Amino acid sequence: MTGPRGPVWVVLPTYEEAENVQLMLRAVLATADRAGLDLRVLVVDDGSPDGTADLAAAVAAADGRVAVLRRAAKEGIGPAYRAGFRRALDEGARLVVEMDCDFSHDPARLPALVAAAADADLVLGSRYVRGGGVARWGPLRRAISRGGCLYAQAVLRVPVRDLTGGFKCFRREVLEAIPLDEVTAAGYGFQIEMTYRALVLGFRVAEVPIVFTERERGTSKMSRRIVWEAAALVPRLRRRLGGARAAAAAATPTPTPEPDPAAPAP
Repeated sequence: MTGPRGPVWVVLPTYEEAENVQLMLRAVLATADRAGLDLRVLVVDDGSPDGTADLAAAVAAADGRVAVLRRAAKEGIGPAYRAGFRRALDEGARLVVEMDCDFSHDPARLPALVAAAADADLVLGSRYVRGGGVARWGPLRRAISRGGCLYAQAVLRVPVRDLTGGFKCFRREVLEAIPLDEVTAAGYGFQIEMTYRALVLGFRVAEVPIVFTERERGTSKMSRRIVWEAAALVPRLRRRLGGARAAAAAATPTPTPEPDPAAPAP
């Protein structure tokens, strides 16, 4: 699936993911091999004290498709992703995928996101379209997540159903068009901001179903501060992006593909 613009790059931000990083890298590479994807993986580590970067570097030493970008300190997923995006673009990526390193995003769904990018500029792995869902979440976590998506969708007036998800595939043209230095969100509000900016710029957005699974190993990075940051960011985006409301309201996403019969049930 190599295109004229280069390979697919997967950007994995990490902080204290020693229990997951090597397993995830092997799973992503195995998926690429099965699907025939020309793929690279970039681990962006924010100074993990548990040796995450060293473990990733060990995999990189054995497989040239893996690289590690070491950052000095934890700054949040927003700055980590921006650094990873710049590196992937500099290396000639035609598609850039972002995903978590804790197996909440199933590497087996990578080919579906990449395939959907043939007809869309930004593909979202969506929990809230037919065929998508979540696993191992309690009622409160479900309510917070679904409520957050509905809140952002209503305030920003966009048709996207899963604005807070972090399993995405960007065409390089989207990342080149978005002024990354102006993307301010550091936490999970980053996901809302990137998708909203893509819509404002008129890019085609599609959602494909995924099942989000709560991590089994390691500690979640979710906190009240991150939730409130995302909530406060939404109205600021409406105010800050001149003409954004009209552009986003007029944007029509690419029709959502039918659910993959092989996808796991929620």
